[in-house]
Amino acid sequence: MKLKQRVVLLAILLVIFIFTKVFLIDNLDTSAANREDQRAFHRMMASLHVELDPRLDHTLQSPWEIAAQWVVPREVYPEETPELGAVMHAMTTKKIIKADVGYKGTQLKALLILEGGQKVVFKPKRYARDYVVEGEPYAGYDRHNAEVAAFHLDRILGFRRAPLVVGRFVNLRTEIKPVATEQLLGTFMTVGNNTCFYGKCYYCRETEPACADGDIMEGSVTLWLPDVWPLQKHRHPWGRTYREGKLARWEYDESYCDAVKKTSPYDSGPRLLDIIDTAIFDYLIGNADRHHYESFQDDEGASMLILLDNAKSFGNPALDERSILAPLYQCCIIRVSTWNRLNYLKNGVLKSALKTAMSHDPISPVLSDPHLDALDQRLRSILATVKQCTDQFGPDVVLVEDRMTLSHL
Repeated sequence: MKLKQRVVLLAILLVIFIFTKVFLIDNLDTSAANREDQRAFHRMMASLHVELDPRLDHTLQSPWEIAAQWVVPREVYPEETPELGAVMHAMTTKKIIKADVGYKGTQLKALLILEGGQKVVFKPKRYARDYVVEGEPYAGYDRHNAEVAAFHLDRILGFRRAPLVVGRFVNLRTEIKPVATEQLLGTFMTVGNNTCFYGKCYYCRETEPACADGDIMEGSVTLWLPDVWPLQKHRHPWGRTYREGKLARWEYDESYCDAVKKTSPYDSGPRLLDIIDTAIFDYLIGNADRHHYESFQDDEGASMLILLDNAKSFGNPALDERSILAPLYQCCIIRVSTWNRLNYLKNGVLKSALKTAMSHDPISPVLSDPHLDALDQRLRSILATVKQCTDQFGPDVVLVEDRMTLSHL
């Protein structure tokens, strides 16, 4: 064989080798990842039903110790949580040993300490299930049931970045007032035959108390994250100005994402993809009020974006506030795992899954049917938005592989 022919043959073999590596081996890797995403989805669906059961088999630890050990930089709780029902049972039944005004914020809440020393945040019922909050997408009081629904949606999406939440009924007269601090007790009043309180917060007013049905108040309790994981607050890059006539830069600059990508912690690591996951989460629940967000301290951008304070959600099922999706349609990137999960949830699966997940909560039914129907409509809008991105830039640019090993040792 002549030298020239040998060179040509070697060149052809080299091209075949490169083709095999890039297109076949890489595709095998992608297929393996997709198969794992599908298996994870089926595991999630199989564990949707959480029975609130006090039994903790094979351990001498308290529910609070178990939940504290779940927390790692990228997850609040692991994928497999056989003790979840016991932890949530404790949250909704353990004796309240202290009650105080809530931590800093704009909305009414109470800080409770349960038997065993566990802190939880109690948010009272303000609206009936079928009440529609009109006005701006961030209008109205906090919705306690929205916190419950958002937690279960976090489970269904596979994010696992929201603290545990469960519904609870409390007797204000016998469970709260005897253990309340003077500061909280001073905000109690009686309206008609109902016991009420207005607490202490930026928008808390004596003229706008939350009232029980007699003495029994419905609400949600959110498990406080362990003190060994202090939080760091960040201004959301796609936050609103909350001032009439004044737009944030992202609302008029379509190239805004390019600027965000040049600033820390969005220039490297998982944080920008977390922002986009959160935009999808918030759009589904109708939360246009995430002006700040929290991560764990000293994380150098590696911590998850923690999905705290989701109560400004599920206000108006007829309002699909598209601007919440700005991080997605301006950056046009999304995790492959998130994209896969969203596709598994289409065609009514999301509505059915969330309804099942919430069915055994003490305050069930948690959401009205119009809110459940709105989830499926919003999911279709998200999928269409991603398709527009892939049509414009191609799937190799838009779909980002970002799987991080999560240790629960």
